[in-house]
Amino acid sequence: MEIVLHAAATDIPEADWAMLDHSDDPFTSRAFLGTAEKVGAGGAAMGWQARHLALYDDGLLLGLLPLYLRSHSFGDFSRDWNWESAWQRAGLDYYPKMVSGIPYTPSPGPRLLVRQGIEREAVAPALIEAALEITRRLGASSWQCLFVEDEDRARLAAAGLLMRRGVQFHWFNRAYSDFNDFLAGFTADKRKKLKRERRAVAESGLRLETLHGDEIDAALWHSFHRQYRDTFVRYGNHPAFPAEFFIEAGALLGRRLVVFVAFMDETPVASAICYRDANTLYGRHWGTAVELPGLHFELCYYQGIEYCIRQGLQRFEPGAQGEHKLARGFEPVATWSAFWIAHPGMRRAVNDFITREDTAMQDYEAETASRLPFKTAD
Repeated sequence: MEIVLHAAATDIPEADWAMLDHSDDPFTSRAFLGTAEKVGAGGAAMGWQARHLALYDDGLLLGLLPLYLRSHSFGDFSRDWNWESAWQRAGLDYYPKMVSGIPYTPSPGPRLLVRQGIEREAVAPALIEAALEITRRLGASSWQCLFVEDEDRARLAAAGLLMRRGVQFHWFNRAYSDFNDFLAGFTADKRKKLKRERRAVAESGLRLETLHGDEIDAALWHSFHRQYRDTFVRYGNHPAFPAEFFIEAGALLGRRLVVFVAFMDETPVASAICYRDANTLYGRHWGTAVELPGLHFELCYYQGIEYCIRQGLQRFEPGAQGEHKLARGFEPVATWSAFWIAHPGMRRAVNDFITREDTAMQDYEAETASRLPFKTAD
């Protein structure tokens, strides 16, 4: 097999991407990665230097690993805070590092992409070994394969990578017939509070709509982008995606991009931008031009839950962090990222840190699970 590093996702033809087994995940699509790189959000100027690792056999694409050479950690959610200073104290450079992940998107998904009809056991381990070779060749401190699915997790662990646990809060569809059926499992006080939140929005006079990428024109995207941008600016953060990203990605992803919108008359005043595949809804960005109690929860959570029930989706993953999601029926789940550390001494130090951290993360997962709003069996 021949290893080729591609400097852009769009260097790989769409026909080849379509043959990869990525379960229709919107984030490991050529549409998402290619557009992010094209408009600069996932480009070298923002510290995402694409080195997408492809394996070919006589010109046939067998496997692909999204891979970036990174000069900082902003936007990859690797949680490697203070690692750079630890490397510096040891007289080493932490950057550059190699990252297999999705720019500004801490969503668990496929990373080792294998051509459909090809035996995974023949290609996935070769992708891992090639990534290690490239990391050594480029003199990077580490290779970080972030937010991996269970199947990839097992292969990465078997290859000797250090596995690090995280916790997110996801909603699960247990064959609910409608939103009230979902609420029926809540305790009375939690159910009452949630209904009160929804009633405040219902009585506000706002009109709520669900739109898909192929139903949104450029003018509407600019309105949504202003809301998204202002939310980031309000909290002193950087809005990574320009309006052009959503315009182009929306056209390419079509029904895989979903926006829950609040209109005041004909003016969009709040929006929650999401993505989806055949099984899962992914919440990503929120913004509003009005202050209304409960509107954030309505657009970011309750509209998404109703959408999942209508569409038969099994999971709603609304993004990282946020213990307030517990009271809305989002359950703690473990996420996993894999780390290969080039320097033996630093590898031992990271392994010790991850081992200690894992106990705390397990305790946190159990503690947050005890705070869910559901009735307990007698």
